[in-house]
Amino acid sequence: MKQEYVIYAGRQLPVIAEADLGVAGGGPSGVAAAVAAARGGLKTLLVESGIALGGLQTLGLVEPCMPTLTAGSDTPYVAELKKRLEKAGIEHFDGKTGACWTNPEVLASLYDDLTREAGVQVLYHSTLVDVVMEKDSMTVAASDSANLLAGSGASGKLSGTIKALILHTLQGLVAVKAAAFIDATGDAVLARLAGVPVEAGYEKTGHNQPMSFRFEMGGIDIERLHQYILSIHDDWCKTAPPHFEIAQARHRAIKYKLEKFFLQGVRSGELKEEDAEYFQAFTIPGKPGCMSMNCPELPVRFKAVEALSYSEGVVYGRAMIRRLSRYLIKHLPGFEGAYLSREAGMLGARESFRIKGCYYMTEADYYARRRFKDAVVRTAWYIDAHGEKVGEYLKTGEFYEIPYRCLITNEIANLAVTGRCISVSFILEASMRIQPTCMSIGEAAGLAAAWAKEHQLALNQVKWEDLPRSRRSYVSAGVE
Repeated sequence: MKQEYVIYAGRQLPVIAEADLGVAGGGPSGVAAAVAAARGGLKTLLVESGIALGGLQTLGLVEPCMPTLTAGSDTPYVAELKKRLEKAGIEHFDGKTGACWTNPEVLASLYDDLTREAGVQVLYHSTLVDVVMEKDSMTVAASDSANLLAGSGASGKLSGTIKALILHTLQGLVAVKAAAFIDATGDAVLARLAGVPVEAGYEKTGHNQPMSFRFEMGGIDIERLHQYILSIHDDWCKTAPPHFEIAQARHRAIKYKLEKFFLQGVRSGELKEEDAEYFQAFTIPGKPGCMSMNCPELPVRFKAVEALSYSEGVVYGRAMIRRLSRYLIKHLPGFEGAYLSREAGMLGARESFRIKGCYYMTEADYYARRRFKDAVVRTAWYIDAHGEKVGEYLKTGEFYEIPYRCLITNEIANLAVTGRCISVSFILEASMRIQPTCMSIGEAAGLAAAWAKEHQLALNQVKWEDLPRSRRSYVSAGVE
């Protein structure tokens, strides 16, 4: 077959793959989108910068998955993933919290199985560099378009379609072509390169939510730890082995008994005040004696949207990990024989860039328990904006929905966006950002892509409510 090329920045780059759908980002939402699309008949290419699928679930060690806190929210993909976890020997249900307990190594393997069985072509170790756009019958590189402001997406004036992705791979710069694309990068990278307007941070302070640098510790005597926690009557941590959690968070309404333990370390000089700000740890099914630490939480001065700041945060966070792990080993019952076993391969960004799409959800939608005829998922996870606003819950049985219009843009016809970077405000994102919700959003985007191709529609022309019930992963509970 004759080699096809794309002209980019004055260079001739080889096209190494063509597909009906290109998905950028192999995290929870991206895998769901790719699998749903491939099962719908699309030739699907999934581009991942690492060498494992799952994103923050696997490379970022973010487990377990927090619950949506509403019945009936599991879409078919989420329900299937839970069944596959059970089959793999991972008991995900603890009977109390509603969380889905996972194992990063098992999940990475399950995602390989899911994509392979669906026929998804996965392209690992490939970094999205730029896009080639098609506008007014003229093909231009995003880097050559004055409207795109070097990919910042600040103007939002470019309209058209994406023709190809420019990737940096082990063989150099290459191109992949597709008829439609899904941005599942978590940071709206593809959308920004294509000129979609974005925002980042809290409008009142300019801060992103603080990032975490998760790590695992092994060699823990879990039962001894559990008995110690019971002895200090920590009323908040009501879990028990094998699904066991410990936590403390300062400056919140809940007064955690473990706070005194960490403040002793601050007074002794073994910990810094920032180390003691937030601590949380979970046992890991299938890894006896191991716990996943949902900490340290980096100070908000380290920004999820600035490259130098992010990098400085890595160094600062690694030092925090060393102090915390040493302090736990020395002082916390059950950790006497413990050791630092693994650091995450990426920082845990709770919020960064978010697109401005066809519908912009805000906290008003949360408080109104809004329903939409084009809803793709329901959730009731509380407003969990670390560092800003935490702890406003809906009542039992209440929930809100997220519409398909939050996934699409006016600027780019053949693009959908999934995961935490959809079109929502900072405060609303703090509620919808949990993994099950992001997976369901990805699933809907994949199904919409299959429907779009079948009916010769652009992704931003799809009306979710036009899909037959049998083709939708979720049907609105209140508007039909």
